[in-house]
Formats: sequence, structure tokens, C-alpha cells
Amino acid sequence: MSKDATRETEYKNVCDHPRIMIAAPGSGSGKTLITCAVLRILDRRGIKVASFKCGPDYIDPMFHKQVLGIPSRNLDMFLSGEDGMIETLKRGTVGSDIAVIEGVMGFFDGMSMEASDNSSYDIARRTGTPVILVVSCKGMGRSIIPFIKGFTDYQYEKCIKGIILNDTSKTVYESLKEDIYKETGAKVLGFLPKLKDLEIGSRHLGLMQPEEIPEILKTIDRVADALLESLDVKAILEIAKEAAKTCNSEGNLNNFASCTNQVNLGNDIDDSKSIYHSRHSIRIGIARDEAFSFYYEDNLELLQNLGAELVFFSPMRDKEIPDVSRLILGGGYPELYAKALSENESIKESIRQAISNKMPVLAECGGFLYLNRTLETPEKDSFKMVGIFDGDCHMQDKLTHFGYVNVRATVDTPYLRFGEIVRGHEFHYYDTSDNGDTCEVLKPNGKRKWGGYKVKENVFSGFAHLYYPSNIEFIKRFIER
Repeated sequence: MSKDATRETEYKNVCDHPRIMIAAPGSGSGKTLITCAVLRILDRRGIKVASFKCGPDYIDPMFHKQVLGIPSRNLDMFLSGEDGMIETLKRGTVGSDIAVIEGVMGFFDGMSMEASDNSSYDIARRTGTPVILVVSCKGMGRSIIPFIKGFTDYQYEKCIKGIILNDTSKTVYESLKEDIYKETGAKVLGFLPKLKDLEIGSRHLGLMQPEEIPEILKTIDRVADALLESLDVKAILEIAKEAAKTCNSEGNLNNFASCTNQVNLGNDIDDSKSIYHSRHSIRIGIARDEAFSFYYEDNLELLQNLGAELVFFSPMRDKEIPDVSRLILGGGYPELYAKALSENESIKESIRQAISNKMPVLAECGGFLYLNRTLETPEKDSFKMVGIFDGDCHMQDKLTHFGYVNVRATVDTPYLRFGEIVRGHEFHYYDTSDNGDTCEVLKPNGKRKWGGYKVKENVFSGFAHLYYPSNIEFIKRFIER
């Protein structure tokens, strides 16, 4: 069998797996809460669910994991390319009965105002996933019909198969559901009334983390119970089965065969057959606690496929780093825990000593802040951090940088060679007095760029959340150094 034929067969196998996407016309429509409620409803019925999140967001997958107890993965065209996205979908659905994908932003909102590339719609059509659109009816009655019709008519490939009405009443739901179906062809599957005292807190990076919200599962159960009073679960399962019919269309197979920006994740289901599998036995310390929690599941799996054992530790509580030969300090909210991080002198000294002894270290965003000299809280209190770099970190009143980036080395660094690129995403209100200049950070459209990244000893550190599979050599050098 030819390589292209093999890829088409693998794609069809992915497409045969039942799945839905829960998307919305815009942010703030309630899609995260309703996605979690649907996950909870299916899980209660003994249905094995795999969950995914469109785009580069870290926090929504944490809510999925809180409900299901298993990792949630990101589907992102820019970071992984179409092949890589399909590989993530394939790997993530193993052992499940159905996959539930949460959309990102508004349904057609993509990487730019000019096109819908990498939007929920784009990912739905490329993967042949039927969509259930969550629509907030707040402030609207019958006007909701032309509003929904605008979305169903605008899509070139008809992905929207169902509607869930949010912030409405039983009377409005029962009055309009048949007319919505007649006008749009999308069945109204249920509604969620406005629930009192139901609010998930947010901050400058979006939603609060689920571990910070008291009794979060009770909140999700409350939403699930209210939604279940009207939700047509059987219809949802039938829509999910339509994924195979949608995805096996010739157009989608051609999309797959001719995709660009291909990135091989090296995450084959059978790790022994992966070309990136390694016999190395490397222990990597991963900072993970309330202050450091932003990690792509694909990154962690790739490290394991390359032979690494991941050892999680807390810079807030542990007295020293674990018995490891490498460190990764991920993103998160160190500014909210600056006092506790500052007062843990013993682990800061342990990290300084490891770096002095040439230990390979990757630090991004929150991890980069932690390695600097001082970190200022949102309340303007300043605390001493590890002090590997001489920068002082402070919060801005607006996003410093936001969106996808290509990080290109302007000099040889320990892991990224001159001219090489690794892809990533930036979303931060913080800045430092010295962001470094070993790399150029470029917007994908090439219209903007800025300097960044600090290197000291074997430390490579900067603001972007890097997607390791976009440059396998980058992360292999980190492991093999």
C-alpha cells in the first residue's frame, strides 16, 4: 500500500470514531460550562468519553480533566499542522466510545480577521466533526432565529447539526425549537435556564483554574442536572455517529492528503514503532502546582516517547528539586503565589545549583518569570525569585503579546540552532526589564517581530509556550545534551 493510501486509511479510521464539537457564536456564550455538563452526563451513563479543546488554551482542558479524570488534548492547526492534529485526535480517542471537542472563541474566529483558518469551523470541517452550537438567548426572543440562521447559512461546509439554547426559559425553548429547525435545519437539542449564583471566576488570563474553585464538581453537576431536564442525549449520540459520513467525503480526504504545515508528533499508538522512540532513560523534573500548570499534553507525551520519565514537583512546597537530570518550568500564575515561591529559599538554591552544574532547563512564561531576579504581584508587591537572570518582572495594564508566534534563533543556542524555528503561543500581561535577544519572535503573517529569549549555561527561557513537536530536533537536543 502506498504512503498516501495508508494515510487515507488511517484518516478514515479516525473519522469512523463518533464525535461532536461544542462551539458557540462567541466567547462568553457558556460553551465551557455546557461542554463540562455534557461530559458529566455522558460519563454518568457509563459512556467512555475522550475530550479535546480547539486552539492553544490550557485552562479549559483542566476543566475537562476535572470532570473525566483523564487528560484533555489540544487540536491546533498552527501548532501541529493537519497531520499532527489528526494524530492527536487518533491517539486521544483510543479506548473511548465518543470524543467531545470544545471549540475556541467564536465559531468562525481564526488566526486573523481575513480568514477562518484554525477556527472551530476550520477544525470541524477538516476533521469532519458535526457541531452543536451553544447559543445564548440573553436579551432575545424570536430574534434568535435569524441570528442562528446567519451562522448555519454562512458555513460553506454544513457542520452545524444541533443547537443548545442557553440563558433562556422553557417557554421560549418550546415555542421556538420547531421554527429554529425549519429555518436552519439544525435540531434544538435542549436548553439551559439561567441559574442563580452560578459563576466561574476569571482573571487576566481567563477562567480560574478548577482547583481554585470550591466544589467545582458540584457546580458542574448542578449545570448537568438542569441541562438534562431537556437534553436529547440520544440525538447527540446519533449526531456523533454522523462524523464518519461527513468525514469520509472526498473533499475532506483531499484536504487531508494535501495538507500543509505538516508536523509529525512522533506519538504513534504503538510507541515501539515510533521513529522518535528512544532507549534513553532520562528523568525530567516538571514543575506542577498552583503556580505552574500550563502544559500541552502532546509535549508531555512526546517527552515520554523519547524515553523520558516525567517527575512532577512543586516549587512552592518541595524543599529541593527531585532526583532528575533536566528541568522544565512551565507557564501558570507565579505572580499569584510570588510570596510562597520567594519564601521557599531551599528549592531556589537547589535550582541555582543545578543550573550552575550545567543541568539542561527549559522555562517558559511563568517559568521564565520565576528564574528572574524579582517578580511583582498584581498588587505591586515585589518578591525575590531564583535570580538566574537579572530581569525584574512586572504586570502591564494590557496584554503584552497575544497570539501564535514562530520563535527563530538568531544565534546558536543549546537546543535551537541559528535560523531554526519552533512554534508557540503567547498570552501574557507580564513583562520583564530584560527579555533577551537570542531569538526573533515573529507573528505568522510576518508583519511584526520582536526580540526575546535568554540563554545561560544550559537554560533556554522566554515567554512563548512552545509546542515541542513542531521542531523534534529542538526537544531531542534537550534530552540528549
